[in-house]
Amino acid sequence: MSQSHTPGIPLRERLAQPVDVAAIAVFRIVFGLVLLWEVVRFFSYGWIRSYYIDPPVHFTYPGFAWVQPLPGEWMYGFFAVMGLLALCVMVGFAYRLSMPLLTFGFWYWFLLEKARYQNHFYLIGLLALILCCIPAHAAFSFDSWKKPETRRSTVPAWMLWLLRFQIAIPFVYGGIAKITPDWLRGEPMRIWLEEQAGLPVIGPWFTEEWVVYFFSYGGLIFDLVIIPLLIWRRTRVCAYCLALAFNLTNSQLFHIGIFPWFLIGATTIYFEPDWPRRVIRKLRGGIESANSIAPQTGGRPRLSRGLCGALIVYAALQCAIPFHHYLYPGPSVWSYEGEYFVWHMRLATKISGIRFHVTDPQTVQSVVHDPNELLPLWQADLMSVNPEMIRQYAHFLAERSSGQSGKRVEVRAEVLNSLNGREPQPLIDRQVDLAAIPFSIRPADWIVPLEDPLPGTWRPDPAVAARLLSENPR
Repeated sequence: MSQSHTPGIPLRERLAQPVDVAAIAVFRIVFGLVLLWEVVRFFSYGWIRSYYIDPPVHFTYPGFAWVQPLPGEWMYGFFAVMGLLALCVMVGFAYRLSMPLLTFGFWYWFLLEKARYQNHFYLIGLLALILCCIPAHAAFSFDSWKKPETRRSTVPAWMLWLLRFQIAIPFVYGGIAKITPDWLRGEPMRIWLEEQAGLPVIGPWFTEEWVVYFFSYGGLIFDLVIIPLLIWRRTRVCAYCLALAFNLTNSQLFHIGIFPWFLIGATTIYFEPDWPRRVIRKLRGGIESANSIAPQTGGRPRLSRGLCGALIVYAALQCAIPFHHYLYPGPSVWSYEGEYFVWHMRLATKISGIRFHVTDPQTVQSVVHDPNELLPLWQADLMSVNPEMIRQYAHFLAERSSGQSGKRVEVRAEVLNSLNGREPQPLIDRQVDLAAIPFSIRPADWIVPLEDPLPGTWRPDPAVAARLLSENPR
């Protein structure tokens, strides 16, 4: 079936041409299955309690401080509903209701905790919004089985290409983001591979310089070329095998959750639109399924100007937003200014030491606060490398102290970070009262610029956080 790239046909007509819905239906199944798997993981590993119930404070996105976890044990009920909705989407049951509800629930889940930000969660949220606009239940679904009026064999090509476009964005911008002095010098890949040196058989190879550069440059090149190779029919099979090997390697070495497995299924969207029907025909010995539908025929449809304009605006935003970190000085992996929603995937590793000083301005008496005494380890670690989260935590400490004593207090932070093997240096101006600093989208003058432009060979010992601060007293 045509993929609507016939030369000489106007774009609005090409995007409106019918393509088989089968590949989109399989994408829906993969999407629902992966989200169901993620919900099961949250129950199995106790993450619902450790991420959303136990922490005394949750770091929020600007403008979304009102988004908070449900009280008490109700978060378990929320995740149970999310699992049920993911199952409904996977099997295509009540899709027109379950998909929007799943999307709404997912974005609530996403916004609950900024310290849990992950690029693949952001991608899933965007794909969920797209799936709300696509009849992905038109084939291989409970709805299409029970409701013949729902069943259809084709959809306009823009639906297929919008999914393809959205999947391509993280790869392309992830590759561009790797063109940095650190990555080209093998950092932080060198540090990550050193951590795997204890693996049997292959572990000793990970300390070899050629292996470090193979992984670093291989990852950069893979991100930049894999989508064109998947789109081009002649290289598609080899490209998918390469993507399969890449994702399996990522899963085993770097333990990045559901993302590699999701991509293994999601990148099948670049196959021919009718590939699932071809597979079914081969499994049936070449016999067409009785439930299959003949392709729809007719004149030359054309996309409406309004829909075409909306697609252009969406694509332009997705292409522009990843560059917003250039509005801020210095590398965003250091300051975290403009670091969100830009597809900077695993570009940095940081070692940090942090402590706060809560001061009564009237008596000038200070109390040293270790965030590990209050926050779970995962949350304290992520906060200690992110200046905006450090500012949020300072406000939390000020409100907590004022509530106990009835007095306004000042909160300052001593933070030392090592980025990609550099010698540790201050991240925050320790003289600034962070409790008096409001949120601003402007560059923060209280963030200390990165002094060493290139990574070094500094490596910490297990007690690095305590040692860093004890060697750099106030």
